[in-house]
Amino acid sequence: MDVLYFAWVRERIGLPKEAVETEAATVSELVEELKAREERYAVAFGDLSALRVAVDQELTDFDASIRGAREVAFFPPMTGG
Repeated sequence: MDVLYFAWVRERIGLPKEAVETEAATVSELVEELKAREERYAVAFGDLSALRVAVDQELTDFDASIRGAREVAFFPPMTGG
């Protein structure tokens, strides 16, 4: 599946997008796999309350299933003005 990173998440990880092979069933499990890769992922995902996630372009929670998903995107919360 494709994993996309936006804003400061992209800056901390150093990539806008990557293809990931995973056995994870949920977004949270995927995050744990990513955090175990390298320190830069651990830093980017250190505070999940500062992140939002979308699975196949649908905003969801970290306990959402990713079985069969083609895309998971991580980004900071949006603010209006």
